[in-house]
Amino acid sequence: MTSSISSSDSLAALAQVIESRLPARGGDPEQSYVARLLRQGPDAFLKKIGEEATEVVMAAKDADHGGDKSRVVLEVADLWFHCMIALAHYGLTPADVVAELDRRAGTSGIEEKALRKVLAREGASQ
Repeated sequence: MTSSISSSDSLAALAQVIESRLPARGGDPEQSYVARLLRQGPDAFLKKIGEEATEVVMAAKDADHGGDKSRVVLEVADLWFHCMIALAHYGLTPADVVAELDRRAGTSGIEEKALRKVLAREGASQ
């Protein structure tokens, strides 16, 4: 099934829903899983991110051994969703992540990692 809505539109729409669940926006923890996680604070949603990341790894390992590859998609969706909750908590959006990926486009991953190490060393020496 092909959608006329782009991936970035879908992420932006989901981000708006998540943002509407922020405690400052009146999100009701009795009515919304997102509002409940946000009310519980970073430890709650960060724990979920860790759990979901582990589930992605397990689904991928299963897929490598004949398991259902669609489980990888389902688990990555869960991971992205919980990461989007973290983004909203910190006042960030999926567009911020996309901008960072765009910035990295055309740069070798090895070069990018080396640059981050240099910048971290420079920051530590100041």
